[in-house]
Amino acid sequence: MTRTFDVLVVGAGAGGLFTAARLTQRGYRTLVVERLDRVGGRASTEDIDGFKVNNGAIVIEVGGITEQTFAEVGARFDVRRATPPLLYRIGGKDVDVTGGGWGFLLSKLTRQGAKVLEGLGAARTDDGLPDGGLSTAEWLRRFTSNENVHGIFRNMCASIFAVSSEELPAKVFLTYFTRRSAFKKFGFCPEGTIGVWRALADVIEGTAGEGSEIWLDSEVRGLHLGDDGLVTGATVTRAGETVEVACRAAVSDVGPAATADLIGRDRLSAEYTATVDTTPCSMIVVNFASRTPLIDAPGMLSFAKTRRMCYVANFTATCPEMAPEGWHLYNGTSVPVPATGGFDAAEETALLHEDLHEQIPGFADARVLSTSVWRDDWPPQRAVAGFDLPHTTPVANLWNVGDAVKEYANGGTTACAETAALVVEELAERLAPAAAR
Repeated sequence: MTRTFDVLVVGAGAGGLFTAARLTQRGYRTLVVERLDRVGGRASTEDIDGFKVNNGAIVIEVGGITEQTFAEVGARFDVRRATPPLLYRIGGKDVDVTGGGWGFLLSKLTRQGAKVLEGLGAARTDDGLPDGGLSTAEWLRRFTSNENVHGIFRNMCASIFAVSSEELPAKVFLTYFTRRSAFKKFGFCPEGTIGVWRALADVIEGTAGEGSEIWLDSEVRGLHLGDDGLVTGATVTRAGETVEVACRAAVSDVGPAATADLIGRDRLSAEYTATVDTTPCSMIVVNFASRTPLIDAPGMLSFAKTRRMCYVANFTATCPEMAPEGWHLYNGTSVPVPATGGFDAAEETALLHEDLHEQIPGFADARVLSTSVWRDDWPPQRAVAGFDLPHTTPVANLWNVGDAVKEYANGGTTACAETAALVVEELAERLAPAAAR
């Protein structure tokens, strides 16, 4: 059996769904193939005894390219903003810096805040950015040795980029916070993060996307190249059967390494295949619940001093639907040392638990729903920001999307939305929808 589509999208993660929704809206007959039984990939949600537990990305940016994409494709955008979105625990007090920005935050941390603020201001120009070899922590040491300042910066890097300030290039950090949206506005989806991806899936398979499909519990086993070196189709396993899919272009959301494997690395240049194995990041997550409120922060709570923990998220203060009635749902997350290499998962998890016991009174009586270590083939991000690959490939009608091919100094699902928009524009320049020919 052979099925024919304009575009094949491999993977129904954030990047794949953003791409497929944009393609569908432009009239391309698109097939999305996902090996899991649900959409969202590493930013999805599972049900644990009535709790909507996110298994990756937990917040969605509001007001940027993500929300813009939903508006352009006509998808519902059910994301609720917490007010205030973020509190910082400094010296045992939870501080709201909303409206005060860097100056107010730094003034709460150290008398040398003005020096750091001056460095941040200089980074707004190209001449003020450090070279790519300097880490964020090294850059910060130029201005202060204050432990609270270093703790806040470490946890910022961990929260956004899934690496510590010792591992993130200062140029990436400074570019992100001085020139990008920097997650100033974000919220939670009451269905869990999977809710936003279901909304995109509805567009892809709905009336606006007539002829487009999403195949769950299915897997692309190989991509086929024609004599001209272009992708012509793929072999897919679905419901125990082998299906041949014909397409005029393909977009992959499974990472450059897995994409190269689908083609066959021997069919690509050695120069290119030597680059595709990116260095993934790592995170450790504890999802827990309590009958009584454990923190006052209605959104995220970050910390100036912890062993490893970078934040605790409070879901039910904004989205009570994410837990059974009478329960409060939380997530505590840490970045191990190192985040880009081998580490002792048991030891690092124990350090996160120590932080939770110390920082969250009542955690000892909370119900731990799950503990997850995100690393290797299932990481929070497939490449450290600043070390991403291009989204193009040596195959002219094959592109990568997602968090291994991010634009410089971006991260998370926002980066996936950005790469999807860029790829769809390039694809549209190459070929028109079959219906329009």
